[in-house]
Amino acid sequence: LQSDQGVPKWVGHRKRFDGVAMRGCLVAAVLAFVLGGGMQEGRSESPQQAVKLQTQVPVTLDYLLYLPPNYDQQEKWPLLLFLHGAGERGTDVNLVKMHGPPKLIDQGKQFPFIVLSPQCPKEHEWEPIVLTALLDEIESKYKVDRDRVYVTGLSMGGFGTFELAAYTPNRFAALMPLCPGGGEPYWPKRYAHVPVWLFQGAKDNEFTVNKANEMAQAIRDANGFLTYTIYPNGEHNIWTETYNNPAVYEWLLHHKRQPRVTEEKK
Repeated sequence: LQSDQGVPKWVGHRKRFDGVAMRGCLVAAVLAFVLGGGMQEGRSESPQQAVKLQTQVPVTLDYLLYLPPNYDQQEKWPLLLFLHGAGERGTDVNLVKMHGPPKLIDQGKQFPFIVLSPQCPKEHEWEPIVLTALLDEIESKYKVDRDRVYVTGLSMGGFGTFELAAYTPNRFAALMPLCPGGGEPYWPKRYAHVPVWLFQGAKDNEFTVNKANEMAQAIRDANGFLTYTIYPNGEHNIWTETYNNPAVYEWLLHHKRQPRVTEEKK
């Protein structure tokens, strides 16, 4: 037992126990030395160490780039990022011209956008971190209006449109996914401030309308801005009709990037 001052209570009362108390203190000190591993210099270190990785991962990606004919006459331009479907993956970037804006450009159509059309490597899917690196590169080298960056994609590219927007929700002015085959229902909470025009074929047997309906409902539940077009007789290939429609490009150009409304600001 000890007093509040840390002095043994028997000191001054039972002097005959002083020698015993001294020996007890010495024994306790020796035990503390042994159990504590000896002197500080000999104490063993933890088998784990805290380490920080600092490295750069190279990104290689083929892409098509379209600049409007009067590119030099304007200070900055809207940018349209087009994400193709699974069938155009590979190492031949000309495959990207099979559908969508790259196909129309190859046929002579002019767009009031910078059009960026990357090619996804074979046996891969669209990776947001890679697309973000590509956009960073293009924005640093070309006259991009960063308040008017749009994303559209078909099939696998429609899914990639949703995923990319969830990864960088403050980057885009509008999204236009076609037959996306679903997505994570929590994604729209991150880009609820970004207008979405979703397209889906009712008779699509590959990426069913139910999957698109689920994403549409998730956007509504997040209080997002949704326009939803279902082609009653449309199958999987609804992109030819959609990308041939001038109204979709007018709709994109109508939008500018808006600040994200966080929970703290609501």
